[in-house]
Amino acid sequence: MASTSETGHAKNVANFEDLISFCTAYGASYNPVKLALQIMALQTLRLTAQGTLQSVIAFATNFINAVNARQIAFDPIKALATRIVNALSATNASSELIKDAKSINRKIQGARKGGSKKTDPTIPVPPVPPGPGPVPTPNPQQISVSQQSYDSLLQHFNALIALVASEPTYMPNEMDLQVATLTAQSANLAAKNTDVINATTNLSNARITRNATLYANQTGLYDIAQEVKKYVKSVFGASSEQYKQVSGIKFKKIIN
Repeated sequence: MASTSETGHAKNVANFEDLISFCTAYGASYNPVKLALQIMALQTLRLTAQGTLQSVIAFATNFINAVNARQIAFDPIKALATRIVNALSATNASSELIKDAKSINRKIQGARKGGSKKTDPTIPVPPVPPGPGPVPTPNPQQISVSQQSYDSLLQHFNALIALVASEPTYMPNEMDLQVATLTAQSANLAAKNTDVINATTNLSNARITRNATLYANQTGLYDIAQEVKKYVKSVFGASSEQYKQVSGIKFKKIIN
C-alpha cells in the first residue's frame, strides 16, 4: 500500500488541475499580470508536477525490482555456505582451518536474512496507470539496516571463499562448490547489491525533484495555488461564488 504522503502528493496535483479548470472557465476575467499565475504557466507547472510523480513511480518500481533480484540471488547463500564447510571437512584440511570455516559459517547463518519484509519493506506495484498514482514508500532507516545486512553477508561469504581457496586439497567435483564458481557467484551478488544501492539513490533523487516542484517556496505548486486563490479573491471578491469555488480546493504542504 502507498503511504499517506505519497497519495497526498498525487492529490495536490489532481486538485491543481481542478483549480486550473475553474480559472480557465472565468475567461477574460482571469487575467493576472504575474506570469506564473497565467493559465499557460499553470498548465506547464501541472505537467511538470505530473512528470515528477511518474518519475517517482518509475524509480520506485526499479527499486523494487532490484530488491527482488537481490533477494533471489542471496537466498541460497546460507545453505550453500553450509555445503562448502561440509565439503572442506571432507578434505585433508587441518582441524584449525575447518574450525575457522565453521566460525565464518555461523556468522553467515546468524546474519539477518536479506530481503525479508522487515528489512526491505517494499511491495510490488501494478503497471503504472496514466496520471498521478500511489507508489510504495520504503522506509530509509529500514533500507539502511537491510543494506548493512547484505553487506555483512557478502563480506562473510567472500571470507569463506578465500579460506577454502587457500586449502590445496579443496577440489570438489561438484561444480557449484568449486572456487571458480563461488567467485563468480560472489561477483554476481556484489552486482545485485550495487543495483539496489543505485536504485535507492535514483528513487531518493526523484523524490527530491518532486518535492521541489510541488513545495519550493514561491515557485512550487503549493505556493502558486495559494496565490491563484488570492488573485481570484481580489478579482471577484471574498463573498463571490467564484472565490468559493477555488477556496474549497484543498492543498497540503507535505514535508518529508
